[in-house]
Amino acid sequence: MRATKLIELYCAVCHHYNTTLVVEAQRLSNNFCPKFTDEECMTTFIWGIANQKFDVKKCYEFIKDFYEDWFPELPSYQAYSNRICKLSEAFKLLAGILLSGLDLDPSHSDFVIDSMPIVVAGAKRSSRAVAAKEICDKGYCASKNMYYYGIKLHSLAQCRAGTIPLPFLMRPTKASENDLTVGKDILGGVRNMNVYADKCYKNKEWEDLLLATNNISVFTPVKLKKGQDKMFLMDRVYSAAVSKVRQPIESLFNWIQEKTNIQAASKVRSAAGLVSFVFARIAFACLCFYS
Repeated sequence: MRATKLIELYCAVCHHYNTTLVVEAQRLSNNFCPKFTDEECMTTFIWGIANQKFDVKKCYEFIKDFYEDWFPELPSYQAYSNRICKLSEAFKLLAGILLSGLDLDPSHSDFVIDSMPIVVAGAKRSSRAVAAKEICDKGYCASKNMYYYGIKLHSLAQCRAGTIPLPFLMRPTKASENDLTVGKDILGGVRNMNVYADKCYKNKEWEDLLLATNNISVFTPVKLKKGQDKMFLMDRVYSAAVSKVRQPIESLFNWIQEKTNIQAASKVRSAAGLVSFVFARIAFACLCFYS
């Protein structure tokens, strides 16, 4: 059964590589056709994640110990790690293709939006960390009440009855990026939705514009007004109803974390490595929805 899953993964990667990903992975060098192919490299990394091998070294050792006869041209660990980084744009494109292919229900207009932290360095090191500084910085996660150095993963997902939402869009940004700013950008490109969000997305002027131009209604819990120390009963009822609809996106984030350990990126050292780290995990999460 596991062999079948690995073969299916390899075939899927080969299909997308030969039709689309090759544009991002092609080389202008004498080694444009390495013995250990890009398809094999991407497959082994995603397969490692699928088997709970959450950093490149553990993934490499897992493939070497159990699948060396499947991949006889597996290079040294250093060369393998470098290849994972060089394929960052290919992983990014693969994740985008798989996301766009998920089977959304066109008759269902309820969506949720939120973000989760991907931590490269925790609170103690957040002010002096420099890894992947091109795409990382220091930010604060209110839901976890912590400062960290890294990125945020923003997600817009379609609500589904009795199960976790289905991702529609996923976008990483620097940790300091304001959720409302990113939300404006994401929702500016979609139409005809009811979007349930946290209080940080509350902005009446923007909500009115979205409704008028994109037919998008944004629902957020009620904020206390300045000087108000107690919420009115109807406001409490409304806020509870909104929170109930948007709560499953936390379940989606928890599910992705359980499957891929995506929030723990402390062993990443470069921007390309972090891009591969994030998008290989998004690709695997999407493949789980396909199966």
